[in-house]
Amino acid sequence: MNISTDTLELRRKRLLWRACHRGIKEMDLLMGGFARSRLAGLSGPQLDEFEAMIDLPDQELLSWIKGELPVPANFDSALLRELLQFRP
Repeated sequence: MNISTDTLELRRKRLLWRACHRGIKEMDLLMGGFARSRLAGLSGPQLDEFEAMIDLPDQELLSWIKGELPVPANFDSALLRELLQFRP
């Protein structure tokens, strides 16, 4: 293993922890389940995108998941659409 690989693995572990400990149980289950199933295969730019999703407030992200509010164009991406369709 090299430093770059070690850094990505450490980042993935940190993102998994954050995804599983959001504050709202439903979001813990959804984001944590998605992270467990997808993080290992995400590239550096996709990790950046996932981290940006994790930084969003729970209520905002949950309203997109429930379809109560449309996803803003700056967050509409293939990865977010995967998350919106994910069911743990």
